[in-house]
Amino acid sequence: MRPGPLAIALTLGILPLPAAKQTAGVAITEWLVPWPDSRPRDPSIAPDGAVWFVGQRADYVARFDPATEAFTRFDLAPGTGPHNLIVGGDGQVWYAGNRAAHIGRLDPATGSIIEYPMPDPAAGDPHTLVFDGQGHIWFTVQKGNFIGRLTMATGEVDLVLVPARLARPYGIVIDADGRPWATLFGSNKIATVDPSTMTLRQIETPNAASRIRRIVVTSDGAVWYVDYQQGALGRYDPATGDIREWPAPSAGGSRPYGMVVDDQDRIWFVETGPSPNRFVGFDTVSETFVAETAIPSGGGSVRHMVYHPATQSVWFGTDTNMLGRALLP
Repeated sequence: MRPGPLAIALTLGILPLPAAKQTAGVAITEWLVPWPDSRPRDPSIAPDGAVWFVGQRADYVARFDPATEAFTRFDLAPGTGPHNLIVGGDGQVWYAGNRAAHIGRLDPATGSIIEYPMPDPAAGDPHTLVFDGQGHIWFTVQKGNFIGRLTMATGEVDLVLVPARLARPYGIVIDADGRPWATLFGSNKIATVDPSTMTLRQIETPNAASRIRRIVVTSDGAVWYVDYQQGALGRYDPATGDIREWPAPSAGGSRPYGMVVDDQDRIWFVETGPSPNRFVGFDTVSETFVAETAIPSGGGSVRHMVYHPATQSVWFGTDTNMLGRALLP
């Protein structure tokens, strides 16, 4: 265990920005993060409603209070390169030490950090984390080509190698049965792991030129993904093996990236190809795009998002150093 990091509390008002064009009632607000050019990203919502995120370029974990607009910073070791975080029901914050080959756990009450190193030197870049609700964190290792599982009680890490060279495991999500689904961004494939046997299975999408980046699961068990290269939204049915795809509104120039599903099974993703980036909604029942809203700051790239059911909101970070919130209709 390392000594606890320095915590710095700051208060910042909403940055005045021109109003974005609103479609279907989506309203976007952004707050300027007070640490310049730190690439705030991959937020997660704590039980108390606080929004946590990492500063990928500045080696920090931070907390934002939507009620007071206060930012609190927790410094990590130099070179950690945090890529993603998730917050548990107990308020503990888990982050991916993407440049330092570990997964860390921060206790916000004390500032103490425990680091759980990767057991294989090849797994040097833990990427995206997700809870399975059964005492584990599943995660991807992009350059190392692994899908991993950390047992939270013991810190034990199991790794499953994706055999294809440069498969680049990226986005990851857990279905209702506790099974992880991940994208293989270096290919046109998605993958899943059997939690009982730790056996990997890969599913190929129709276009060999596709590059599948983020992924969600709807309440019917369907697996949805965004194709960053071809500019499409896809749906895979695990029961039948059927795959369908829809061109994104900006088509080949879309570059869809950050992605979530809400409690109405609507899919929300950000087109990072257009400038400004566009926050897009898709109704999975009518199979139509229902919203296209410009991100006021431009966005740069919105890399990952989280949906908060209690407030009907989606939170995200931007390459323009903003923390953003989209209120859904």
